[in-house]
Amino acid sequence: MKISVILPVFNGEKFIKKAIESVLNQSLSDFELIIVNDGSTDNTLDIIESFNDERITVVSQSNQGPGASRNRALEIVSGEYLMFLDSDDWFCDDALKIAYDEAKTNDTDISIFQIIKYNQGEYSENDWFNLNNFDESFENRVFNPHECGDFLFDISVSACQKIFKRKFIDQIHARFPEGIYFEDMPFFFYTFLKAERVSIIKRHLYVRRKHEGSITESVDSKFLDTVEAGQILMDIFIENDWYDIYLFDLLAFKINGPRYALMGIEEKYKEQLFMLIKKDYEQIKSTPYYEDYVKNLGPVKKKFMEDVLSSDSYTEIIPEKMKMNSETMTH
Repeated sequence: MKISVILPVFNGEKFIKKAIESVLNQSLSDFELIIVNDGSTDNTLDIIESFNDERITVVSQSNQGPGASRNRALEIVSGEYLMFLDSDDWFCDDALKIAYDEAKTNDTDISIFQIIKYNQGEYSENDWFNLNNFDESFENRVFNPHECGDFLFDISVSACQKIFKRKFIDQIHARFPEGIYFEDMPFFFYTFLKAERVSIIKRHLYVRRKHEGSITESVDSKFLDTVEAGQILMDIFIENDWYDIYLFDLLAFKINGPRYALMGIEEKYKEQLFMLIKKDYEQIKSTPYYEDYVKNLGPVKKKFMEDVLSSDSYTEIIPEKMKMNSETMTH
């Protein structure tokens, strides 16, 4: 068949029906929809089973997270191409046909399309999901990913924003990290830089729903995983000889993820995240790569790294003004 759509879900009773319907109502009908019920404890499975369509395959497992769920589906897919859907989002009309026609016609390993955001009845766009980093020279042609070196780390990493050739994914043995959130990020960079033929589709084919339960909408304990995701990413670049090519932007990207997470994460997780970052930096300091950080980080990121290494607690690196505000709120 033409496309395998992979849909992992955990306690998605609020939105799963619309997600499934958006696939079943596509104009391209030659697809399979693999739904991985990741240990849901609400009515998710009942809603899934209310659909009577032979193109749907349901896999149930204990709760293992989105990476493991997607990997489970990747073991049984049979489509020529792969697309991913999150349980609280949905595909636009004709999304599968448009994506398939682009990928098939141009024989791409990956084709990237636009995402539009939805929040309580209102739709909105942003530069990231609109692929505005790709100027007109990238449109209507196939390109090599290394042509994107100047803005590689400004490309949306969402797996749901792309259609992948399954043969390509199998050949490079691409899988998602398991047991952590932000699994899209390492998966994207590995698959993107391994690809030889890439194209973009300047059309909105996917709707991302913003709500309180969205992973990226609340900076909670999930953001502790930004440290491990960054470590996995570094290993990927080193193992594939991409480290020296992208060194400057890679190191900045590696530092900024956990740094921004530490600034925004809920207060009760700040110390825990700080200690994870500190442990990571101490490990880096014992490697030959530490000198690269010293030489290539900008002043803000470099100072952050130095402050973390020289401190024993998160409270030691908070600016005085933040300390005062924290004390005022406490008392």
